[in-house]
Amino acid sequence: TNVPVHIAHVSTSVSVDMIREAKKKNVSVTAETCPHYFTLTDEMCRGYNTDAKVNPPLRTKRDVESIIEGLRDGTIDIIVTDHAPHHPDEKNVEFNSAANGMVGFETAFPLAYTYLVKPGHLSLPDLVNKMTLKPSQILGLGRGTIEVGKPADITVIDTESEYEIDISKFRSKSHNSPFNGFKVFGKICHVAVNGKFIIKDGESL
Repeated sequence: TNVPVHIAHVSTSVSVDMIREAKKKNVSVTAETCPHYFTLTDEMCRGYNTDAKVNPPLRTKRDVESIIEGLRDGTIDIIVTDHAPHHPDEKNVEFNSAANGMVGFETAFPLAYTYLVKPGHLSLPDLVNKMTLKPSQILGLGRGTIEVGKPADITVIDTESEYEIDISKFRSKSHNSPFNGFKVFGKICHVAVNGKFIIKDGESL
């Protein structure tokens, strides 16, 4: 139909293969994935860990490897947070009854940097493009660049700073995340939105 289609939350190797083939046929398709799909497997759900219950669900190691390859070769265009906050009452229940999703704002960049850039799957400019400029281009937002006259949305990151994720220190009102205790690189130092700092030296203003 020549209508652009965007595929959200790609999580399986089959999906990556189908999107890759569609792009080879010049189908107007773009796709995104989330940090948990290139960092975690379904093993994280052992013990009925509801913080690892997401939709679509976590997959196998082979799927994770395919997601990474899809990001590397451009099949998957962008990386999104899939930020899904939930009250503890929605997660502290039987696995089948628990809400889907995890918070993603605080962990998206450090996970992507640690699992994609550090091992050499993506360059830092490639990662920045997939998290800023490319999403803006797909949605026609006119953002994602540092230019005169453009919104000054800027994040300053210490890429050599290693730290341990501590969900108790999240600024989100919700703390539902399976990444507690994970060691990552990429500490957020300063954040400006529309030219106004909202975080300085790692602290909210």
